[in-house]
Amino acid sequence: NVKQVIVMRRDLKVRRGKEIAQGAHASIRWLVQVVKEGYVDSLSPQEREWLDGSFTKVCLQVESEAELKELHQKAHIMGMQSHLIVDNGVTEFNGVKTTTCLAIGPDYADKIDQVTGHLKLY
Repeated sequence: NVKQVIVMRRDLKVRRGKEIAQGAHASIRWLVQVVKEGYVDSLSPQEREWLDGSFTKVCLQVESEAELKELHQKAHIMGMQSHLIVDNGVTEFNGVKTTTCLAIGPDYADKIDQVTGHLKLY
């Protein structure tokens, strides 16, 4: 079972559309990296399974930037893809760049759950 997990900061209290856009940025960031860096031919078995399957995604929540960054670090330590999204602050956040969310994976669900299994669904 392969999935990607998107983790959103709930403490930011932004518009729903902004949250959706940030989550979309997080989800696609992995694929953009694959294409830009040209490693399509060297995808892991779990990455190929995800691309060939149903693109399973689970959206979870945290209450702070610190929590988000801790998850990001744990995922990297465990050898998983993890991408933090930093908003430029143009439409929200008064021009201040703000870390809004992250995506972990795609990877095996049981591996990702070791990092995010304690979080609440968004």
